[in-house]
Amino acid sequence: MSAIKKIKQLGFQWETQDPFLFCAYHKDNYPPGKENLGPDLNLLKGRYIGQDFTLKDGWRMYHGSKVPGFPAHPHSGFETVTLVEEGFADHSDSLGAAGRFGNGDAQWMTAGKGVMHCEMFPLINSDKNNPLLLFQLWLNLPRKSKNVDAHFRMLWSEEIPVLKENGMQIKIIAGIFNGVQAPSPTPNSWAADPNNEVAIWTIKMEAGATWEIPTASEGINRTLFFYKGNEIVTEGFTIPQEHSLDLISTEKITITNGNTPAEFLFLQGKPIGETVVQQGPFVANSKEGIQETISQYHKDQFGGWPWPSHEHVHSPKKGRFAIHADGREEIK
Repeated sequence: MSAIKKIKQLGFQWETQDPFLFCAYHKDNYPPGKENLGPDLNLLKGRYIGQDFTLKDGWRMYHGSKVPGFPAHPHSGFETVTLVEEGFADHSDSLGAAGRFGNGDAQWMTAGKGVMHCEMFPLINSDKNNPLLLFQLWLNLPRKSKNVDAHFRMLWSEEIPVLKENGMQIKIIAGIFNGVQAPSPTPNSWAADPNNEVAIWTIKMEAGATWEIPTASEGINRTLFFYKGNEIVTEGFTIPQEHSLDLISTEKITITNGNTPAEFLFLQGKPIGETVVQQGPFVANSKEGIQETISQYHKDQFGGWPWPSHEHVHSPKKGRFAIHADGREEIK
């Protein structure tokens, strides 16, 4: 019996399993930045500014008009886990919190009852290209946590454990692997309870390397996303890159990499098992819950926007930092 439940081709947004809602994958080779931390304005000609999701010259502007990224927008009822493997992200939100993180850092943000934030991709380098590799996971919240206060936690690269063994490199953003525990997520996260067995790992395999994925408890959902490489062999299948594998949690499975280095994202978790009603950036358990959330957003904008621009970016002189809503500051 195969340990693989389903094999799917990857699109722009990756299909995930409960408790995750989806994964957005951003791979852009941005050009050198100008003083405003955006590309040369001449390079914006011919783009559908505000809705630029077409890969042109190796990069996109997304919803940004001068700096690539996602200007101020609301979230409620779920969490975002943003992994910036290359490049940087500038965060600003309606609680007055802010930060710049990247090159291996992650941000875990519980939207809870509602928050507005912007996430822009500043082009820090003025003398060379600014490659960006970013994953953003949407992790659902159970009904009991849908209306908690918004909160974020930084997982700096220096504190995220990385294991290297047998031609493998495994970065543990959430969960536990071979007895090594990831940093704690936000306190109201579904991942905060170890019984939910939430795992978020990024994996790199050398050419020809072999990896046996450890088993988990029965009923745990798990997916391996193969986004970079040539091909892998498992369970009698030869699978090319840009495919995902939904796996049976109680069955052992061995992955053998092909003749080029490969990279993966691994997601796992106990399903929440509640009704999910989503309308854009709002997630609830019912249509009535969505209507209440949208009404609240129209009423108070989840606290309003305290920044001078909806595409706010921080000073080019700033390094990696975070300022939290309570005034606590972290500088890296």
